[in-house]
Amino acid sequence: VQLQASGGGLVQPGGSMRLSCAASGLFALDHYGMGWYRQAPGKERERVSCISGGDDSTYYGDSVKGRFTASWDDGRKTTYLQMNNLKPEDTAVHYCVGDPFDRCDLGNTGPTSIWGEGTLVTVSS
Repeated sequence: VQLQASGGGLVQPGGSMRLSCAASGLFALDHYGMGWYRQAPGKERERVSCISGGDDSTYYGDSVKGRFTASWDDGRKTTYLQMNNLKPEDTAVHYCVGDPFDRCDLGNTGPTSIWGEGTLVTVSS
């Protein structure tokens, strides 16, 4: 399984953007935990969100709570990250990560985690 992230780009502060992550061949991800991680230049990688394939539980990093929302499409083949009220400090390369063992509640990735290529989100006026 390969993951493909899309939707990054340039947005002004206060704006919105939606990232998408789909598996190659539209493979169903319904039992996966799907997370978004990001890394800004000179900063450590941080988990932004995670949505569980089992019960749709969602988890968010403190810096994005109340602004970002993770969701699935109806067929569980694509996961989304809706980002609202974007701030310059949200500027980073964002990666989607899927894990068939659904590590959302663990808050980390593991040897079974699948990383997609990053997509750059730039928040600037």
